[in-house]
Amino acid sequence: LALTTLVTDGSQPIGRGIGPMLEARDVMRVLSAHPEAPADLREKSLLLAGQILEFDSALPPGTGKDRARAILDSGAALAKMEAIIAAQGRHDFDWRAPPLGALAHEVLAGTDGAVGAIDIERIARIARRAGAPKAKGAGVDLLARCGDRVVRGQPLYRIHATSSAELGFAVQVAARGSAFSIG
Repeated sequence: LALTTLVTDGSQPIGRGIGPMLEARDVMRVLSAHPEAPADLREKSLLLAGQILEFDSALPPGTGKDRARAILDSGAALAKMEAIIAAQGRHDFDWRAPPLGALAHEVLAGTDGAVGAIDIERIARIARRAGAPKAKGAGVDLLARCGDRVVRGQPLYRIHATSSAELGFAVQVAARGSAFSIG
């Protein structure tokens, strides 16, 4: 029995979406090489998949990530995901425009500067207050990332909800602190 550990960067959310439909959109963008695919999600996925592939003793050590990249870039990973979706019963929606909660609120930067940090716990709390994961179209869509330069009034993220009460709860949490440190 062997144990392998990986230390990864947890200083900000991976991908742009927090909530079922938003996360599914990010995954499908990575699998289909969409121009708006989150690069951080792609890289972390390749790292993790590479480590799993290296469990196979037939694969030379240190080549798992390259093998994972080849599988992703060839379209084989997307084809397998499509087969899984078909086997589980395809839902009638297009991942390129997932059905998000009809109610939305943008949280804006209060000052000019660079995003220094994102409070992951607060973002998760906002997404839960908006109704995620129970409401599939609820959550938080990140519009800025650590290191991005923002100007006062620029949207940092958009909260999606399916009910006005849940949107109100999420906006209240965001009003107590946007979850973004800008300096």
